[in-house]
Amino acid sequence: MKIIVTGGAGFIGSHVADTFINEGHDVIIVDNLITGKKENINPKATFHQMDIGSQDFYDLIVSEKPDVIDHHAAHIHVGKSVEDPGFDAKNNIMATINMMQAAKEAGSVKKVIFASTGGAMYGNKQTPFDESMMPQPLSPYGISKRSAELYFYFYFNQFQIPFTALRYANVYGPRQNPHGEAGVISIFLEKLNQGETPVIFGDGTQTRDYVFVGDVAKANLLALNSDQVGEFNIGTTIETDVNQIYSLVVKYYETDIKAEHGPARPGEQKTSSLNYQKAKNDLNWEPSVSLEEGIEKTVKHFKSA
Repeated sequence: MKIIVTGGAGFIGSHVADTFINEGHDVIIVDNLITGKKENINPKATFHQMDIGSQDFYDLIVSEKPDVIDHHAAHIHVGKSVEDPGFDAKNNIMATINMMQAAKEAGSVKKVIFASTGGAMYGNKQTPFDESMMPQPLSPYGISKRSAELYFYFYFNQFQIPFTALRYANVYGPRQNPHGEAGVISIFLEKLNQGETPVIFGDGTQTRDYVFVGDVAKANLLALNSDQVGEFNIGTTIETDVNQIYSLVVKYYETDIKAEHGPARPGEQKTSSLNYQKAKNDLNWEPSVSLEEGIEKTVKHFKSA
């Protein structure tokens, strides 16, 4: 199949593109390289540097007539979305509409796979979150992801373009960008690699569900080969706090550096984890890489980079 992967030079998108290519698919990567990196691009892919909200991207979809669009390009910073909701909506909602209008005109798209959010979708409900819970995103970032899901329902019902929205937990692994607010594991690793002291916001007891990027790429492949439509949590159901994460990371370094604790981030969720039973039942997906194994793989990558 011919597959366009938006954000395919980024952390998760590049792993997804690699997985599709390894399965023999024809992959076209679209990325503006603001956060993506050229070195992440698989040499077997065709690459176009452009914004997904642009007329150029619209025209590319219409001319290439892809079978599938795997949509990972997005503005991902929750804090920035709070500061500038309009910027977030432009990049995450309007650009998605641009993509889907082009898909409608192309007439070739048999499926859209969407990188949604699990951690920012459900609000402060009892964990683990499952898909039957009413979405209650508390940030413009989460709102934009939910808005995109609703637009996908519109295009499915009106124009018969099926979609699968994969609601990710906290994804980590090789190639993760440490320069941002997300990705505490990669942030710790960069600090330790440089001999600097990592900072834990608050008391470090806030918990998250960490899922390895290789398992996430596998979820995209299973979605590609499935007829299922709708939203699916992609997580582990296991909650790990930030203090535990630092303990798991620092043991791979011969250092006595202890993390410092800084002020808590205003409005940060205390807990988050995802029930993946629906993905297991309908997509035949479940996580296979333990947190310890995944961190070891990630450390090896950061040390060799």
